[in-house]
Amino acid sequence: MLFHRFRAEYTNGVIDLIPLHISPPNPALHFGHEQIWRITLHNSRKEIGQLSYRDGESRPVYYFGHIGYHIDPPYRGHHYAEMACRLIRQEVLMSGKSSCVITCDPDNPASRRTCEHLECLYEGITSVPEDIRAKFDISAEKCRYIWRVQP
Repeated sequence: MLFHRFRAEYTNGVIDLIPLHISPPNPALHFGHEQIWRITLHNSRKEIGQLSYRDGESRPVYYFGHIGYHIDPPYRGHHYAEMACRLIRQEVLMSGKSSCVITCDPDNPASRRTCEHLECLYEGITSVPEDIRAKFDISAEKCRYIWRVQP
C-alpha cells in the first residue's frame, strides 16, 4: 500500500495540525510509515500537543495502536485530542484503512474518554508481553479501542 504525502495542514477553526515529519518504515519499530503533527491552537504556532498516525500492522502496533496523541497539561480538558483524531480521519482512509486502533493506559481516564467520544469500540485490556515492554519501554497493560473511520 502506498503512503501518500503529507497534507499541508488540517484545521477545524479551534485547533490546527501542523506537519512535523513523516518517517519511512523502520524495520526496528515495525510501525510502517509514521506521520507526526504538532497540535496548536488555531492560527498559533505554539505546540500544545502532538498526534501521530502509523499505518503499519505488526505486533508492536497491536500494543501502540495506529494513532497516538498527547496534550500538554495546561491544555487538557478541551477535547483537543478528539478533535485532532477527527482531523486526520482522511489520512486513515487514504492509507487504505476503514478502522484503526487507539490504545491507552488503563489508568488514563482522559484518553479513555477521548476514545468514547470518538465512538470507538472497546476491545478490552491486554497485557503487553515482556519483550515488547523491554524493547519499547511501554506500560504493562493497554486498553485497546477500534475506531471505525468509514462514514
